[in-house]
Amino acid sequence: MNRHLALVAAAVVLTVLALGDSTARPAAGGTGAGARQAEVVTAAPRPESLKFAVVGDAGTGGQPQYDVGRQMWASRSAFPFEFVLALGDNMYGRQEPQDFVTKFEKPYQPLLEAGVRFFATLGNHDKQENRFYPGFNMGGERFYTFVREHVRFVILDTNLMDPKQLAWAEDTLRDAPEAWKIVTFHHPIYSNGGRHGSDVELRVLLEPLLVRYGVSAVFSGHEHIYERLRPQKGITYFVEGSGGQLRKGDLKPSATTAAGFDEDRTFMLVEVTGDEMRFRTISRTGSTVDSGVIVIRRSTT
Repeated sequence: MNRHLALVAAAVVLTVLALGDSTARPAAGGTGAGARQAEVVTAAPRPESLKFAVVGDAGTGGQPQYDVGRQMWASRSAFPFEFVLALGDNMYGRQEPQDFVTKFEKPYQPLLEAGVRFFATLGNHDKQENRFYPGFNMGGERFYTFVREHVRFVILDTNLMDPKQLAWAEDTLRDAPEAWKIVTFHHPIYSNGGRHGSDVELRVLLEPLLVRYGVSAVFSGHEHIYERLRPQKGITYFVEGSGGQLRKGDLKPSATTAAGFDEDRTFMLVEVTGDEMRFRTISRTGSTVDSGVIVIRRSTT
């Protein structure tokens, strides 16, 4: 497959406030996770905000996945998120009907019973037919989009970034009128994980579209760590791949690393209100390991 595609990019004006977190450990290698740190965002969630959670690389069926599921449920009492973005590798190993019970339905049972929907991205360990599983809300599609309030979500399948999907992604992002555009896909185009690192070929394909059409944030998994990248061409990238799997000590920070955590499993809580997107990353023991605010600066011209 030829991943090289020449596209013209334009800058998106976006700024990140409150980078880092006073409780986050320094990034692996002994250096700080960011050049500057800020206090934890402690403001109560806003009643009018859109709230969702993010988890990736979770589908092991092991005890850590169940622990994360319990923390997600416990967090929902104070932060009543509506849905979850599942960033791929939602199922590892055998993927028979019983495995969907032990690796998805039971770990998140209280959430599912409360009506919380999971919107899945396909990872490299997921079988393609998993897109038909009702619990993943993919409608049988490899890539799809949905809107909640003033936020457009675009879910891509980076296992096969073919021309059809690229054309669909461009049309969808170009025509989306929403102020916020959030994209998820499994393989990160920016990453300082030691196992995989940045998928540069995928970056050549996707980054021009993300920049040209004003994407605000991208969530990926694949690396079994948590990392927040410094904004790249105006876009904030998150790697949230430790919802069930973990490569302890695998974060290799660079100048692009804003914050990171590779000591335990994690998930994220996100809320969008007006021009602000607040996020908090939580370990399976309930500790906040990163938090901050992304703010859109709207053009006046």
